[in-house]
Order: sequence, then C-alpha cells, then structure tokens
Amino acid sequence: MESRMDMINGSLGDKIIRYAIPLAVTGVLQQLFNAADLAVVGHFSGKEAMAAVGSNAPVIGLLVNLFVGISLGSNVIIARSIGQRNDENISKAVHTSVVVALLGGAFLAALSEFLAPEIVKMLDVPGDVYPLAVKYLRIYLAGMPVILLYNFEAAIFRSCGNTQTPLAALVVSGVINVVLNMFFVLGLGMDVDGVATATVLSNLVSALILFTVLTKTKLAIRIDPRKLKVHGDVLGQILKIGIPAGIQGMIFSFANIIIQSAVNSLGTTVMAASSAAYNLEVFSYYIMNSFGQACTTFVGQNYGAGKGDRCRKALKLCLVQSLASTAVASSLILLFSHSLLSIFNTDPDVIAAGRIRLEYIFFAYLFSFAQEGLSGYLRGFGVSFIPAACSVIGICGVRLTWIFTVFRKVPSFATVMQVYPISLGITAAVIMIVTLFVKPSKRFVGNNSAQDFALAAKSVRTCKSGR
Repeated sequence: MESRMDMINGSLGDKIIRYAIPLAVTGVLQQLFNAADLAVVGHFSGKEAMAAVGSNAPVIGLLVNLFVGISLGSNVIIARSIGQRNDENISKAVHTSVVVALLGGAFLAALSEFLAPEIVKMLDVPGDVYPLAVKYLRIYLAGMPVILLYNFEAAIFRSCGNTQTPLAALVVSGVINVVLNMFFVLGLGMDVDGVATATVLSNLVSALILFTVLTKTKLAIRIDPRKLKVHGDVLGQILKIGIPAGIQGMIFSFANIIIQSAVNSLGTTVMAASSAAYNLEVFSYYIMNSFGQACTTFVGQNYGAGKGDRCRKALKLCLVQSLASTAVASSLILLFSHSLLSIFNTDPDVIAAGRIRLEYIFFAYLFSFAQEGLSGYLRGFGVSFIPAACSVIGICGVRLTWIFTVFRKVPSFATVMQVYPISLGITAAVIMIVTLFVKPSKRFVGNNSAQDFALAAKSVRTCKSGR
C-alpha cells in the first residue's frame, strides 16, 4: 500500500477520520487476538495454564508500554520532518527507529533468560502455576525484537498518515496467531509454550510485512538495510519525546495493578464483573485514543510546515470528533450492556456490577477525551514531559492515594470506580491550566526550545478564545 496522506494541505476533518478509524480498529483487533490466546489455552490446557498467561500480563504491559512510548517519539520526529520536507532527517529517524526496536528487543530478550524466574516470584503466583508462568514469560520476551519492530514500523507508517498498512499486517498476523494457537495446543499438545510461540511467530510475520513494504516504498520513509544505524542526534530527539510517554505508560500499568488488587479483594463476583466490563469499555477507549494519536501526527506535520493555524484546527476537530465518536460507542454499549455482559457471564449479580463499572468509566471518558486530545496536541509540538507529568500525578497519584485512603474506609466496588472520573477530571483540568498559564522552561521541553512550548500554549489559548 503506497500511500501518504497530505496533512498540511486541503481539508482536515475527513482526513482525521480516515486516519483514526484504522487506528481504532487496530487496537480493538489486538485486544480480540489477545483474548483468543487466553481462550485457547484456558479451554484446552487448563486453568493453571490460563493463570500463567494472565499473571504475566502486567509485566509484559510494563515493558511494552515503555517502548511503545518511545515509538511515539519516532512518530513525532518523522511527522515534523515530513512537514519540513527534510528527507535526510526522515531517513535518519526511520533507520534509527528500526535499530532501536531491534536492540531494545534483544536486550529485553536476553534479560528475560536470567530474570524471568525472579520476576515471576515477585508476582507471587501459586506453586502449580509458577513453572508455566516462567516458561511463558521467557518465550514471549524472546520475541520482543519482532514485537517492538512491528510497533516502531507502525509508528513510521502513521507519521506519514498511513494507518491502513499496519492494520492490514495485523489482520494477517492475527489470523496466523489464532491458527498457530490451535495447531500448537491442539495438534502438538503444547500449553503456554504453544500460545507464546504462536504470538512470537505471528508478530514476526507482521514485522516482516511492514519491513518489506518499507524497503520497497518510494516515499522518504523507505528503509535501506545498508543505512541501518543509530544517528545520535536523532536518537536524542526521539528519546526526549518518547521516554516520558513510555514511563507514563509504565506507571499507568503499575497503578492499574494496584486498582486490580482492590477489585480482587471484593470477591469473585466483582472480579468477573470488572473483567467482563473491561472487555467492553476498551472498544470506546481505542476510538478515543485513536483521535489523540491523530492529533499528535497532524500537529507534528503542520508544525514542521510552520502552519500553526492548521495545528489549532486539527486540535478542535480531533476533540469534537473524539467526543462524538466515543459518546456514540459508549451509549450503544450501555444500551445493550445487559446482553453484552451476558456473553461473559449470565449471573445477574455479575451483570449488575459490570453495569456499575461501565457507567463510571464512560462518565470518566467525558474528561478523558480532553486529556487524550490535549496530550496528543502538545506531543505534536515535541512537548512530551508536560502531559506525562500531569498524567502521572493527576491520574496515577490520585488513584493510588484514593485506593490507600478512601477505599480502605469504604471498601466497595462503587468506591473503586469513583476514582476514574475524579482522577481523569483532575488531570484534564491540570493539563489545560498548565498549557494556558505556566511559563515554559527549557528543562520541560523535548527537542523544542522554550519558544516552541510557548507556541503550543498560545495555540491552545487561541483555540479556546475561538479566534
């Protein structure tokens, strides 16, 4: 698919939608394929194998989120360079990103061989699950080079407006993943090693598909294997934007582990309800998140092209479209919540508790769409530390404080869920206030100067005033 969306000329509204929809579908499909892994091993290998796969999810999430955040830095730098028509910098960023993905993945793979047993011990898994959990973690992390390579390659495509090609590669690899799951587990009698191996091989396929397309494209994002090397100046730019975003994702994962422990303390019914509701609410989240990522790329390209008015317009359109799309998806899920929750469990108490979670989470999304949009907007300018710091303090800080204080006094499911709208509301307000009123300092800014941050703040003020 040889395509590049012209983000710096012409209409914006239709292009943002065309960019965001494949991105949202990609997130949803990843969730469904992950669920398929768990379903296969749960049905055919037993509850111990299922527990082994599930217990590793927090650790894998922590590690993957770090590098997905760094890949966001690649997206911003490449998008800005496209706007500047700086083909040399585009090439440097593309080749540096590929090498970083492979080296970072190799480091995590090597580390897992030595630390996997200790990591699993820290998770306090039962003795009958422990050996399976170690085996799964080692195999999964052994595939980190190709897993990270796909994510960085997808970021490269998205930086030039192409979200369809990463989606197509994911569909192919996802189908292969499901087929290999059945082959390894049913055909060869494997357990967690079967689903882990299937995941690695399917990610290898998606990474190779994108790599092949990138070597054949005639666009500036083309990969030349002979040019694969780390360019120190570009790497610094990528890391200054990507590391704060990556750390933010890691801390989110940690905070969610604490919240999950609070949910677990309320018993099996609440655990089942929360799990079922989560598998429904993520559909709305991926829609909302896709517009935040769209805002980053559109702002990045237009900022590079010196078109501040289009940056402001992109922000307004992303916020409006995000709110409208998320509201429609959330309303439909709530309208059919009884039937949808019944897919996972028909117990009336589970369905009632699941409905409670959905109501609180979707109310929280009224604030989350602004937090996602403004964060994406600032990152498009290369300002990554500010939204990361606001999110870590406003979301993670509030949630941890709430769980260890309010929840301990009133240990109910509703109490746990109340922290979502409160934390997201505070964070959205803080990001807006900081963007509008805090005098920028060079130490807060990624690759940009303080003047760049001032431009971002001025853009938001102008947007708010309607000028």
